[in-house]
Amino acid sequence: MKSWTGLAALLLLTVCSAGEEAADADDLAEQDWEEITAAADGAEIGIYMWGGDEGLNAYIDEVVAPALEESYDITLTRYPMEAPEFLSRLRTEREAGSMDGTADILWINGENFRIAKENELLYGSFADLLPNMDAYVNEDAPYVETDMGIPVEGMQVPWGNVQYAFQFRGDAEPPETMEELFSWAEENPGAFTYPNVSNDTGAGFVRHVMHHVADDPEILETFDEEWLEENGEDVWRILRELQPHLWREGRTYPETLEQQDQLFSSGEVDVTLGFNEYRAESLVDQGTFPEDTQTVGLESGSIASTHYLSMPFNTTEPEAALTAINYFLSPEAQTAKLDPERWGEGHILDLDALSEEENDAIESLSGEEIVPQETILPELDARYVDWIQENWEQEVVQQR
Repeated sequence: MKSWTGLAALLLLTVCSAGEEAADADDLAEQDWEEITAAADGAEIGIYMWGGDEGLNAYIDEVVAPALEESYDITLTRYPMEAPEFLSRLRTEREAGSMDGTADILWINGENFRIAKENELLYGSFADLLPNMDAYVNEDAPYVETDMGIPVEGMQVPWGNVQYAFQFRGDAEPPETMEELFSWAEENPGAFTYPNVSNDTGAGFVRHVMHHVADDPEILETFDEEWLEENGEDVWRILRELQPHLWREGRTYPETLEQQDQLFSSGEVDVTLGFNEYRAESLVDQGTFPEDTQTVGLESGSIASTHYLSMPFNTTEPEAALTAINYFLSPEAQTAKLDPERWGEGHILDLDALSEEENDAIESLSGEEIVPQETILPELDARYVDWIQENWEQEVVQQR
């Protein structure tokens, strides 16, 4: 069994089920990186992560896992599940004192990171231990220190940058602004919907409505109760007015992005949406999305979002988890995930830190810009997600 230390330094002491103590972050900081990777040799680790994208799954199974096996003799198993599900599992394990965790790495960000941090579900501050974090990630990038307004404190590291985008089926002139999207939905009844806001894709759509209501995009970067009191009703009014024009007249909503994509693939709706402006290319190539799919980054602005990798409090293999996360941040791994034949997902590398050859490789895979930099909107403070999820059902769904 493992046992829990105090929280003075936001660190956790882990003990192997055989009774052997595993190093905590303080101990690991005193070791050379070579010692950490040597201790990782032969380990079996798991990652909790969303599994609803076949290109993403192929990236993990065909790129990352083989590389870790070959270079470090680490076996990586992917456990596909939504973040709320694995956070609920971790919370149960925390309350039960279970220190023999299933997973050693978490894909996490924003509101889910806040919940994990506040409920002491994370391993501790480990970012400074990673050579690739120091070598290839710009420490001055805003997403390094904060995640949707939450201080990161080294408890997670950035993994990818994405922008919110919309995929339209066979429409020669898709809408280009939120206002035009609302009109398009009214003119094409039943062709549009968005997921339940318990899903980040659905909550992300509502965050775009909030930006539409706000006069200044930057005002929502910091939580402002007064702004909600003055403007919250406008957000709900827009969504209520939109609701009768949605798929099934808004009587029901897809529960996940996968369900939204299935509706799009089958032709029940003409739009899908979500974070990652390049994801459609591989889905078209696979025959999942129709060939006439168009991806649109709205001229009125698309939210930029960063997602992260972290470690749970009850990892049994901290050295192997650190070794794997360090690989995830390498130019090799970051460039590979740009490949549209697999994931087609944005990198977090500091281009100034890369060689000319590495920059050329990134440029060859990046493709045409879909969301212009000048239209990127800041992500909202995570506490707005609480407000959305706590009120949407009552203020929108039940107001039919």
